[in-house]
This record gives sequence, structure tokens and C-alpha cells, in this order.
Amino acid sequence: MLKIKTIRSVSKRFKKTHSNRLKYKRSNLRHILTKKSSQRKRRLRTKSFTEVGEKKIILRCLPYK
Repeated sequence: MLKIKTIRSVSKRFKKTHSNRLKYKRSNLRHILTKKSSQRKRRLRTKSFTEVGEKKIILRCLPYK
């Protein structure tokens, strides 16, 4: 049986937790930070979890996780 290739870009962006949820870092925190409020930047620092519909697609890209 052939091995299934992992999509590397997805494996770098998402981590699986013990309760099988997918954790990722939020976007918009790399540049042009002066116009963004402190509250917004603080909220973007926190990790987030994927929705159920997205989870199925992402797990298809990560066959061995």
C-alpha cells in the first residue's frame, strides 16, 4: 500500500491537541502594527481552534497526525 503524503504547509500551521482539536496562530500580527489597537493585538496573540467543518478538511491533509 502506498504512503499518503502529508501536506507540509498544513502541518506547519496546525497542531493537534490531546482532545483532538486543531490549534493555530491567528493572522495579522506581522507588520503594520501601529494602526492596530493594543486590545486587537493582544487578542491576536492568543491561539485559536478550528471549526468542525474546517477540521475535516485539515485532517485529510494530515494523514499521520
